[in-house]
Amino acid sequence: MRTLVIETATAICAVALFDDDHLVANVHENVGRGHAERLIPMVAALPDGGRADAILVGCGPGSFTGVRIGIATAKGLALGWGATVHGFSTLALLAAAGFAAKPGLNKLGVAIEGGHGELFVQSYENAPFAEVKPLASLAPDAATLYLAGLDLVGNAAVQMGQIATITAPDATLAIALPAALRKLAPSPIYGRAPDAKPMPI
Repeated sequence: MRTLVIETATAICAVALFDDDHLVANVHENVGRGHAERLIPMVAALPDGGRADAILVGCGPGSFTGVRIGIATAKGLALGWGATVHGFSTLALLAAAGFAAKPGLNKLGVAIEGGHGELFVQSYENAPFAEVKPLASLAPDAATLYLAGLDLVGNAAVQMGQIATITAPDATLAIALPAALRKLAPSPIYGRAPDAKPMPI
């Protein structure tokens, strides 16, 4: 069975195509805000145009626009191909990269830029791979306390006083996430309340 992975929640736009657990091809680009222009051409450049039986898509948290582009593309491709589509957390993907780099690590924290001066943070344990503390959107000082004592991965680790070797999600690791963490509904994980609030009626 072929699986297409799409990850667009950060400045990175990444796709990966798997045949069962075997990586067939992948593309990973730092596009900044250019996901809408680059994602479909990146999928099309994969073998067989990236066509797959199943699609895994990163649901965030991260860039609101990037997340929505990734999910909309995944749903559109799934409709056209008759494929299934499931989601995964971008923070879980970053945690997986951190544990892959340091297999002896028992726990770690993930911190990425979340907008409005806040960071999206969460902690994970390695064996078995699972969430420890829930996702939170916090100012850097509060985020540092929330993940105190943990090695960090993610592009906001530097704001919490650490230099992280893993700063970007790696789509090639999504297939190895535990089943429960790659079977999420393909819906955005925003991480905080929306900026716009409805007017009272």
